[in-house]
Amino acid sequence: MKEIFQKYKLLIFRSLGALMLIVGVVAFFWSAPKEGISENEIAAANVARMEASVRGGTSTTKKEPSASKFVEELKNAQEAQIQYFTILSMIFGALFLGYSFLSKNDSEI
Repeated sequence: MKEIFQKYKLLIFRSLGALMLIVGVVAFFWSAPKEGISENEIAAANVARMEASVRGGTSTTKKEPSASKFVEELKNAQEAQIQYFTILSMIFGALFLGYSFLSKNDSEI
């Protein structure tokens, strides 16, 4: 096993580095807030308000049920974990790639 690792060390480190960087970038874009959705929701609420004012009634918007403290803490903890995972995977990916491209002198006697 050790001989296989020594033989394919550069390939292993480069593959792990590229994989970790790809995972970090995917996790970053997957966890990024989607602001376009909130803008669409605001626009829909404005249209509903305008339609209600034209009809002369009040707008009946759906209110989201308030989440309990446990659910909010769980969401906050999950967001923090994804951020840490993203940062660590990018750091390890860069370190693996950097280590694989370092040239070492094999002239040890």
